[in-house]
Amino acid sequence: MPVAVRALLGALPGLAAVAALALCANGVERAADAQAGPAAVADRYAAPRPPIVPRSRWLGDAARTQPAPRYDDRVLAVFVHHTDTPNGYDCADVPDILRGVYLGQTGGRDWDDIGYNFVVDRCGTVYEGRAGGIERPVTGAHTQGFNHRTTGIAALGTFTEGVPVPDELTDAIAAVAAWKLGESGTDPRAKVALISSNGLSRYAAGATATLPAVAGHDDGYQTSCPGAALTARLPDIRDTAARLQGRSG
Repeated sequence: MPVAVRALLGALPGLAAVAALALCANGVERAADAQAGPAAVADRYAAPRPPIVPRSRWLGDAARTQPAPRYDDRVLAVFVHHTDTPNGYDCADVPDILRGVYLGQTGGRDWDDIGYNFVVDRCGTVYEGRAGGIERPVTGAHTQGFNHRTTGIAALGTFTEGVPVPDELTDAIAAVAAWKLGESGTDPRAKVALISSNGLSRYAAGATATLPAVAGHDDGYQTSCPGAALTARLPDIRDTAARLQGRSG
């Protein structure tokens, strides 16, 4: 304890000295919290990983030769999409549907892999999308200009205005968002700063954009995705994800 503080405490009556010591201790605790930094916040708001079907289960021998995955240092935001495919599917048929999405993106569009990091069906099942490891911050190919430090979660189907959005689907999206954002201590209801990497997005290349931590595809790119019906559910998804992280208020 500094000499000046000891001298001050010596001049105070007993109870006042105790109060002063308490203030000093409180200051030390706050300093310790500040030094703990993002890792402590991430640990505090970590959410459990939901069950995820590995890509090997749906892709099988349809996988094409592709370059090694790329990674970011962390995930600060998730972008919600829809796949713009039919809605009236049986959930048992989802692996076949996902193979079709994969072949369309890697074949017709000549992408190196499926663009989404995760895909969620209307029954609430979560599927691993892009290769690289679900536990790691894999750089996706889902939102022009904002693939870095983000995860792309696609809802299997088309969710334009008036289309019912199953609660099972939004709950599963929220669970993935809570888990991935919890690893960086990011509040799903917050706004985050992301740097645009491509001028074809809504922002010039190199510009810093302030976007929702749980954003719709159209927040970063000029598109109607994820559809008006699913966009209207994003506030619910953010609130559910925040509760899964143990946040209140």
